[in-house]
Amino acid sequence: MESETQPMGRRVAYWRQRRGMSQQVFADRIGKSKSWVDKIERGVRRLDKYSVITELAEALSIDAGQLLGREPKRRPGLGGCLDQVEVESIRQSLERYERLGRFLEAAPIEPTPIPELRGAVTYAWLAFEKGHYPVVARSLIQLLRDTPVAEENPIGGTSADAAELLTQVYQIASTVLRKLGEAQLAWLAADRAISAAQRGNDPLLAGIATTRVANALRALGRYQAALDLNVQVAHGLISGTGGESAGPEAISVYGALLLQGAMAAALAGESATCSDLLDSADRAAAILGRDANHYYTSFGPTNVLLHRAAALVELGEGADALAVHDGIDRAALGDLVAERRAHHYLDMARACIQVGDIERAGRALTAAERTAPAEIRCRPIAVELMDQILHRAKGQPTPEVRRLAEQMGALN
Repeated sequence: MESETQPMGRRVAYWRQRRGMSQQVFADRIGKSKSWVDKIERGVRRLDKYSVITELAEALSIDAGQLLGREPKRRPGLGGCLDQVEVESIRQSLERYERLGRFLEAAPIEPTPIPELRGAVTYAWLAFEKGHYPVVARSLIQLLRDTPVAEENPIGGTSADAAELLTQVYQIASTVLRKLGEAQLAWLAADRAISAAQRGNDPLLAGIATTRVANALRALGRYQAALDLNVQVAHGLISGTGGESAGPEAISVYGALLLQGAMAAALAGESATCSDLLDSADRAAAILGRDANHYYTSFGPTNVLLHRAAALVELGEGADALAVHDGIDRAALGDLVAERRAHHYLDMARACIQVGDIERAGRALTAAERTAPAEIRCRPIAVELMDQILHRAKGQPTPEVRRLAEQMGALN
């Protein structure tokens, strides 16, 4: 992550790389030589003219103060988060997907071998699970460009292999965009994921892609549609893969569909349906027998408990949610991916606010930030929670909460 204490040349390099530009492309954009850019980034040549700094900042689509080390206070979309330039790049890639493979660019895109793409997709998943959103953004922008080309001209694999990788790329994009408040764009990415999955040979990818569509529907306030979709696909999946004798991958995808259906039911106010779906997910987790991460679902007994607590929060039962949280094995919780744990702490901060325990809410939010900083600093819901904590703390937040509030730009 770019730091305010780095030399200016390092900040130039950070933002150039974040924008996906080579030194040569950046040099051409600002009318300088590649050698000049390289010397600036290595600190061999100093930047001492404000007019030049302004020109560089404009080419990088940032404020000049960010190159000077005076980055604005953090809000969603700044600092360690995706910014609007990156979101727009992803948007453009999603909107042109149908023609991308036809090489309507200024120059044809050289196909990337399938094995190399598979490694890049795995890297993007790992970055997402750690909450490293700028890394995820750069990976997505490149993968959304390269993977459709590979599907039309596969090297080292088949078109179906490339389609299966593409559905994963769309799923990552959908989830990140939803977290950052881009619900409509998240739905578009999820819809692309379903289409790509149908061109592959793995029905489980279509199943897990369904959860992204349903989550986007939830973000758009269409709770009943999300509930119906999750339940329908879950039942179809498990009946088509051998029921309780299905393999661990199918059980994990089935369980993930049930969990997301339970969340949609909670938001729709259908507490009985929510409870039934959670109980079904619990039985699936018992069959699985352990916490796993097949198809990047994090499905298992512990994640069922996390969703049970989250559903209670959505139903306004904060005290019950905290009781579930208190009963979760801490070692098992610590074994889950960072993004999942941070999300849970965010839910528990909401539960604490519901019961009026503002100090504990602050602890939950700071625990989430320690686990996956961008999951808290980048999400609009986290900023809203911090605003509530500061308001109800009556100007007397703990030092740790004050520090986090400053980093999030939540203090006036």
